[in-house]
Amino acid sequence: MSIKERNEISNEYKWSIEDIFPTDDAWENALNKAKEYALKVSTFNGKISKSATDLLDYFSLSDEISILFDSLVNYAQRKLDEDTRNSKYQDMVARLMSVAMELSSNGAFETPEILSMSNDTLNDFYKQQPKLELYKLYIDRIRDRQKHILSEKEEQLISMTGKMASSPDTIFTMFNNADLKFPNAIDKDGNEHTLTHGTYISLMQSSDRVLRKSAFENLYSTYDSFKNTVASVLSAQVEQLTFYSKVRKYNSNLEASLDGNHVPIDVYKNLIKSVHDNMHYMYKYTKLRKKLLGVEELHMYDMYVPLVKDYDVSIDFDTAKLEVENSLKVMGEDYVSIYNSAFTQKWIDVYENVGKCSGAYSAGAKVHPYVLLNYNNTLDSEFTLAHEMGHAIHSYYSNKYQPTVYSDYVIFVAEVASTCNESLLMQHLLKNTDDKLRRAYLINYFLEQFRTTLYRQTMFAEFELKINEIVESGQSLTADMLNTIYADLNRLYFGDDVIIDDQIALEWSRIPHFYYNFYVYQYATGFSSAIALSRRILNEGKSAVDDYINFLKGGCSKNPVDLLKGAGVDVSSSEVVSSALELFGQLIDELDSLLS
Repeated sequence: MSIKERNEISNEYKWSIEDIFPTDDAWENALNKAKEYALKVSTFNGKISKSATDLLDYFSLSDEISILFDSLVNYAQRKLDEDTRNSKYQDMVARLMSVAMELSSNGAFETPEILSMSNDTLNDFYKQQPKLELYKLYIDRIRDRQKHILSEKEEQLISMTGKMASSPDTIFTMFNNADLKFPNAIDKDGNEHTLTHGTYISLMQSSDRVLRKSAFENLYSTYDSFKNTVASVLSAQVEQLTFYSKVRKYNSNLEASLDGNHVPIDVYKNLIKSVHDNMHYMYKYTKLRKKLLGVEELHMYDMYVPLVKDYDVSIDFDTAKLEVENSLKVMGEDYVSIYNSAFTQKWIDVYENVGKCSGAYSAGAKVHPYVLLNYNNTLDSEFTLAHEMGHAIHSYYSNKYQPTVYSDYVIFVAEVASTCNESLLMQHLLKNTDDKLRRAYLINYFLEQFRTTLYRQTMFAEFELKINEIVESGQSLTADMLNTIYADLNRLYFGDDVIIDDQIALEWSRIPHFYYNFYVYQYATGFSSAIALSRRILNEGKSAVDDYINFLKGGCSKNPVDLLKGAGVDVSSSEVVSSALELFGQLIDELDSLLS
């Protein structure tokens, strides 16, 4: 399978970035306007605590800036992601970052000045300018974090470090997407197969064990050649998190990260504990996998191959689009209409091309969401479409129904919307098949979602917590140390029925989410919540759908735990994870029965 250049892919499968700006020149003009805003912001320094009118004008300007930067960022970054080798868009992103840092620096007075105001002054301001009531929650959230806020001059210095702090992520992204190349994988007949980030999982799902092992070893031998470099980059990432958490007087990097999303640290730690308490289900699954594959030794390169032999499906994009649409009809006409807009208005960039950003994501631009895929006709690609469209529709609702200041939902709730779509798709596919072999194939995929999302992402979360604690204690991260920690976690999470191949110890070196600042745990909490929500939607109908869509419309107008409670899920309870893993155990038994 060869990867095409971008100009070889039909335009109908490319997103419409021109909906943001028609040309690069139009983007440049908007960037110049942003530079003017950077100067205008500084004129409010010392005024917003003195005048209700100035405070309202300042917030109105901030909203304008937010909308403008949404377009600037989405245009430049989406164009760069089309081909990460393109130096023109690398430069545009870099220049935009510089303007953003200038704006941040010039606006560093905002938080200290708001904190300097008395409650009486603020209450008077709300009376003088009733429109300020819109920003009351925003102001209250700033004031609730008072002990973590520095003086104006210190805040200005901190804001100037933003570009430097993003360097580890930038370096890793360039290395991983633009520079890193892998040897071709070789199958049992000696044929070569292109190995990229986009083709790796499909190769690991091949029934050819020789090909799987070759892809596995070629991928990780490449990372092994750069392990010390990547360890240094990851160490720098954790060092900058430690710097910020200490400067802002947090007890840990974890507390600092979760505080930004208003999530208690107990949610993070309870997730790890709940998964540890239910590890027996994972061991039960690996034992079944070993039995059904009929191998004497179950290796890490055997973990993705489907357990249903002689059954495989190739799902073209049009078929996937229709099946996902049918699964979402339970959500009502409005939800499905938004879903279909993604195709008629070209929100989606579908296929992999040389240099394209790996993986998949949704970017919630104000004009409309943008979805990047690397679709390759697999069941996993179909579920990725459902997943990313969950994000996209969440962004659409949030942008439509919330004012600018509350339109960006926090990351903690993001993975709920995406995995709820996946759960609805899976239950739709299972409901609409009488073929025992197809049912077994789908259950196998569902089980893999549990393994890769609930267990694997929790393992990632535990790894991330451990390496942050190491750096916080004053130690440095080395490649050997990271390999040891990661290998030990694999032994814990996979159990005695899996051979923990030496190469898997290097998996940490290819995971971009370790540069996202305690992000991955939210996949696991989101998945657990989505299982609960999708069951409620299917069982209760319209009332549950209405609660769920109100959650999607909520943006960040409430804290995320309360938003989810409104939808019918208490994520602070261990019951959410335990209930999901009980379903995992039931599905294991059903697959065993179907294939016995």
